[in-house]
This record gives sequence, C-alpha cells and structure tokens, in this order.
Amino acid sequence: MDKTLAVLIPEASRSYLQKLIEQGLVTVNGQPADKKTKVSAGDEITVEMPENVKPDIEPENIPLEIPYEDDDLLVVNKPKGMVVHPAAGHYSGTLVNALLYHCGDSLSGINGVERPGIVHRIDMMTSGLLIVAKNDFAHKSLTEQIKEHSFTRRYEAVVVGNLREDSGTVNAPIGRHPTDRKKMAVTDKNSREAVTHYDVLGRYSGSMGTYTHVRLTLETGRTHQIRVHMAYIGHPVVCDPVYGGARQQFACCEGQCLHAREIGFIHPRDGRSIYLTSELPDYFNDVLHKLNQSVQ
Repeated sequence: MDKTLAVLIPEASRSYLQKLIEQGLVTVNGQPADKKTKVSAGDEITVEMPENVKPDIEPENIPLEIPYEDDDLLVVNKPKGMVVHPAAGHYSGTLVNALLYHCGDSLSGINGVERPGIVHRIDMMTSGLLIVAKNDFAHKSLTEQIKEHSFTRRYEAVVVGNLREDSGTVNAPIGRHPTDRKKMAVTDKNSREAVTHYDVLGRYSGSMGTYTHVRLTLETGRTHQIRVHMAYIGHPVVCDPVYGGARQQFACCEGQCLHAREIGFIHPRDGRSIYLTSELPDYFNDVLHKLNQSVQ
C-alpha cells in the first residue's frame, strides 16, 4: 500500500507514509487500509494528512558549517560522526537538534516531526554537504529534482584494491538484506533501481596495500548506495564497518572514508543554478597522506 501512496504523494518518505497507514489515516473505498491492501483502477483512496506537530525534539546550540543559506533552504557541511535525525540511541546531538536551534520554526514539515527540513540524508560516519528545506515549497521542488535525477550529488571515497577502469557505472538494484535487516544489499527481491557512476582520481600501491581514490556520482539515492555498490564490485570503502570487512584499517579513519563533496541544484524560488563544493576533511586527507607515504 505504501508503494501506491509513494506514487500519489512523492514528496513524502516511505516511512512517513507507512506511519499514516499504521495510524488508520488511509482508507480505500471507505475501509481502513493496511500495508497489504491492494488497489485497483477506480478505487477511491483517501489520505488524512495530520497537522504538522511541533517535534518533541529539543533545539541544541550545536555549531554548524553552513556554506549557503537563504529564506528557502540551507546547505550544511556535516561533520563525520553527526547523526542526521533522531533515532533509537541518538535523541540529542543530531543535525535536526542543531537545525531546530538555528532555524526555529522555519523548517519544512513534509517528512514528519522527526525529520523537519530533511530532503535527503547521509550516514552518520559520512561527512559532507546536505541540503535542508525551510518550507514545503522548497522541499517539494528539491524532492522532484532528486526524482528526475537533475539534482547533482558527488562524493569522494578511498576504496580497497585497484579499480582497473578509469571510469565506470554500477547499475544494480538495492533492497533490504535478506537475512540482516540492518543492512542493505544488491538483490532482485523488494529492491529499487540503483545507479552509481565512478571516476578514478588516484591509485596507490605500497606497503599498506592497494587502494583507489574515486569520485562517485549518484544517479539514484538509495540507503547506503555507494557503500553497497562498491562492496558489490569487490572494492569496499576503506574502514566501512558494515560492508568493508576487516581488510583495511587506518588509525586516522574511524568509519568509512566517504565524503559528500559536491552538490548542485536549481533554486526552487528563482531558478538559479547553485553548485557548491566542500574541501576534503582532515580525516580524508590523513588517509591520502598515509597512502602517499606507503608508496615512497
């Protein structure tokens, strides 16, 4: 049922739509729907959208690096280790806590009270640029750009092994891991299209082993997409604790060596093309420095 709603209400997240179903706010032909409800042509689907409720999440005065901000949106350069939105075990110190302090009530409510303003997300141990919507108008426009693949997201990573081709594409569907529900995997079952393009920026082969510095461009944005795709082709991201195994360790790199470096989009209000880039953080440069030293 949530897949049908995702088509009807594309700006809402699947988890938010699932909550609407669980709360009895979705009916089909006047009858409460559940996640297994099937719909046919001509069925009348009614969705009662709850009023935006002020989140029970405390604003926190956490310093943020904000390379761009206006009345409709802002872009944050998220540090490694910061959780994007509150979840079990992380109800404070998140990006959302910081945004509520910085923006007050000026955040989009489309993704529910736990994710105000969050248009897309990056993992806790991934650093880099993340866009935040201050109102529903901006949120809908940015979500549509992501859906149409006109929203640019480029990352840099260090991966294990030597990528022989200078560039390539991984086109493999991603869904929930069949046995470990905390992980994602390349699978044909209950999966969605996932496409990642890569370009080699540097190769290192020395006393520490063989590694490749790559630029990765997302055509789609599935959970853990880059980490899953690189592990799938045999080149996991360095120090990835979930998909990388124990094949590489860097004392200066806790968590995956992955940085969201570039972001580009059309401004929802005035149609300007905005393109932002962030410097590689210290932990990433430390890894590159160690690899350079190992080659000498």
